[in-house]
Amino acid sequence: MGAAQAVGILGGTGPAGRGLGLRLAAAGWEVVLGSRAAERADEVARSAVAAAGGRADGLRGGTNEEAASQPAVVVATPYDGAAATVRALRGQLEGKVVVSMVNAITRVAGEFQALLPVRGSMAATLQGVLPGSHVTGAFHHLPAGALGDLDEILDADVLVCADDDGAAAATLAMVEAVPGLRGVRAGTLASATAVEALTPVLLNVNVRYKAHVAVRLAGLPAER
Repeated sequence: MGAAQAVGILGGTGPAGRGLGLRLAAAGWEVVLGSRAAERADEVARSAVAAAGGRADGLRGGTNEEAASQPAVVVATPYDGAAATVRALRGQLEGKVVVSMVNAITRVAGEFQALLPVRGSMAATLQGVLPGSHVTGAFHHLPAGALGDLDEILDADVLVCADDDGAAAATLAMVEAVPGLRGVRAGTLASATAVEALTPVLLNVNVRYKAHVAVRLAGLPAER
């Protein structure tokens, strides 16, 4: 399973999915932003391409079915609809690398808090729904606002969780296609529990300090 140069993003009209799609399109990938409503996806994609000033011409909108037909697929839906969305597309996703950037988060008394899915993480939940696919977890900690602004310089590590080495390699290649992002293999899907739970902590920091923090690990060797 090598790195694909085309990707579909399920639920791609949200800020995180749209931002990732914009960055990948700017890096030369063909990207389909998927949605239950093709008109909505087309509108979002056209607006993003126009705002990017011609730097992301490979970005287009489509249905979730069209997104799922791409060689690699990212899941960027809200957590409470993610399992149902991929279940309906299970046939199209068979054998593919499916990257979950889904975080199960709620807000209590103004503070973001992590929810614990039955399987421990949303990545593991989606793997349970898609036994014939190669699910990985990645892109959880990137600020959506910074992702969606091509004039903003990214400088962040993306923690990648995967049970399958080939799927991990394909996900790392997708991460590092985006300038400023470094992929870091962070363990199997068992590690996704901790990775996903860190996201609300970073959101709380962003709110308190009016910032757009991301994760950067010190001390990693050049060869990982």
